[in-house]
Amino acid sequence: MDCGIITSKSVLLLLSLIFWAAGGSLAYVGSYVIRSYNNFDNFLEDRFTLIPAIIIIGVGVVMFAIGLVGCCATLRESKVGLSFFFLVILVVFAAEVAAMALGFLYQSRIKGDLELSMNNVFMKYDGNNSDTRAVDYLQNQLQCCGVQTYTNWTSTPWFMGHNNSVPVSCCKANSTECTGRLDQPALLNTQGCEAKLVLLMQDVLSYAMLVILGFAIIKFFGMLSVCVINCKSGRRSGYQPLYA
Repeated sequence: MDCGIITSKSVLLLLSLIFWAAGGSLAYVGSYVIRSYNNFDNFLEDRFTLIPAIIIIGVGVVMFAIGLVGCCATLRESKVGLSFFFLVILVVFAAEVAAMALGFLYQSRIKGDLELSMNNVFMKYDGNNSDTRAVDYLQNQLQCCGVQTYTNWTSTPWFMGHNNSVPVSCCKANSTECTGRLDQPALLNTQGCEAKLVLLMQDVLSYAMLVILGFAIIKFFGMLSVCVINCKSGRRSGYQPLYA
């Protein structure tokens, strides 16, 4: 058997196995992005930032079926099967490129999306509503206080109506003596939440795009392998057998 055929078939069989593994991996990455978004959805008004994650999950689900088709088509050297496999790889490759482009686009829009919405949510903090729970979760998880800095609380209704104090979620971890008063800055997280949340969301999207890039490169080589097998098979079918 031609060395090029052996190499190409090996690449495609490996690619089929990778499709199964990639399906699970991409589904996890997409779910991770959505879960990270949902944890802080009160502060993110532009829900189109979820489009890259939805594309990733969709691609992951399709990959499970594609892996089986690719494996069978490669072993049988079926031109129809390999052509279908090539088309599917091409579509998935295009979807991943689109997801990367959208990821870059929304990564640059995160800060602008957060700036106004965070101020609105913090102003609605009253100790009981859903915005309160969102703010407390944010401040506890990121160890931050206020939007840009902890002193931003001084302009909120909560601060004015609660003895000039910030919420206890601004207190440092294990600070049992913290009451939220500004005259105890050593017991408070003084860094604002906006910068930390922007960095977190950008890191999540960067992680997702890095994974997509890796799989896109693999698919590029898969498409080349399909072309090699089809070309070699076509040449072999052109020969007529010789009989003694």
